[in-house]
Amino acid sequence: MPFRRKLLILAAAIAIFFVIASALGMALFFSPLLTRYVEGDAFRVAMEEETAKGLHFPRARYAPIRRTGVLTAHSESFEADSGQKAMKSLVAHGVTAKFDPWGVLVRQWRLDGVEVQSGDVEIQIYEAHPEPVRAKPWFAIFLPNRVYLKKIHSDQANITWRFRGEQAGFFGTQLLITPNGRDFNYVATGGRLKMPPVPDLELRRTHLLITKTLLTLYDLDLASDSQSDQSIRAQGHAGVGQDKSIEAKANFNSVPIRGWLPAEWKGRLKGGAFGDIHWTGKDPKLESSSGGGSLHIQNGRVDDVPLLNKLAELARKKSFERLDLNECSLAFAWRYPEIEIKDITIEEKGKFRIEGEISVNRRLLRGTVRLGLAREYLDWLPNPQGVFSRHSGGYLWTDVHLSGTINEPRQDLSQRIIELFNESPGAYLSLMFRQFGDWLKKTFGGD
Repeated sequence: MPFRRKLLILAAAIAIFFVIASALGMALFFSPLLTRYVEGDAFRVAMEEETAKGLHFPRARYAPIRRTGVLTAHSESFEADSGQKAMKSLVAHGVTAKFDPWGVLVRQWRLDGVEVQSGDVEIQIYEAHPEPVRAKPWFAIFLPNRVYLKKIHSDQANITWRFRGEQAGFFGTQLLITPNGRDFNYVATGGRLKMPPVPDLELRRTHLLITKTLLTLYDLDLASDSQSDQSIRAQGHAGVGQDKSIEAKANFNSVPIRGWLPAEWKGRLKGGAFGDIHWTGKDPKLESSSGGGSLHIQNGRVDDVPLLNKLAELARKKSFERLDLNECSLAFAWRYPEIEIKDITIEEKGKFRIEGEISVNRRLLRGTVRLGLAREYLDWLPNPQGVFSRHSGGYLWTDVHLSGTINEPRQDLSQRIIELFNESPGAYLSLMFRQFGDWLKKTFGGD
């Protein structure tokens, strides 16, 4: 028999085999017997075991499974916990799966797509450990041995984790999970980030991959208001195996600073923040971290601050009660436990300017700032040149030395001002009588 004819016969035999297999497969998928099997306990238990293995859970639980089409099935809920890899727990409601029947030929329960009405996923940083191998019956070699998920999609999901002992995460987000080898990519869009003490932020998009050795954050895009031009963007990676090193970079634009301030400052300081941060460390602990960054405040405003109100009262300059900052910027760097704040520049043109450097080491405060004030704001001082001895750029300048702690800071300017009044008792009495007169006007009225 010629070789060409043999090839044609072989090809025809293969084609006939696939036609017969397809016909049998179609007959099987339309068969009521298959429906009863899919909706029976044996199939549900098998899917629980294989899904748990595929998602790296020790066990899983499906609500009763109902066949809803030739290749689709539905279950009201799915639950799994004590995850051994990235997912610590998973709760899903309204689960619909579409099967790929050809996956059986490669010993897989292949799911082309899983749609979830709503769900909760708790993720974790984990250390890789070998998963236990379960004993199987001899005929298991003829059955699918794993679940392959092409994608899991949910329009309403919560992705949470533990942060400082509390629950944090993305809430009400649209979640897409796709396989990456034996691990999974997570892409979330929409929803809100809740992670105290950070203010609530709207999520535009994030893409995360957690493998047995590395957590990779490809992109995180946040904003206080997703419809505005403000943004907080971050990328980074962290080791989750023997190497636990971490590196992250973030930049932020037009971020309102009020939500990031302590409660007592929320109504007193306003403006939009621009800048960047770079963080590195041999592990995620603060004690082993270092990094740096910059901060610039645009359209900054400071008002209703007791110190400014007092200065306005002393100088009889009501305009000192509110500062509209033309410039407000600084750079910072840290290597635990020391933080250096340098290139400080704060100014309202024609009123004041501050320049200098500050350092904090284990809560101890050190530094020198140069304070410049316009001459008209020093008229209440006797002989102001005794303290503000330099003249430059339209301001009278003095150096202010800082000490103490961040909880109880100290500075040497107050003592030098007191010494000026000690040298001029008449000026001190005049200031006292003037303040007394202002108090009488406020109390009893009058001009």
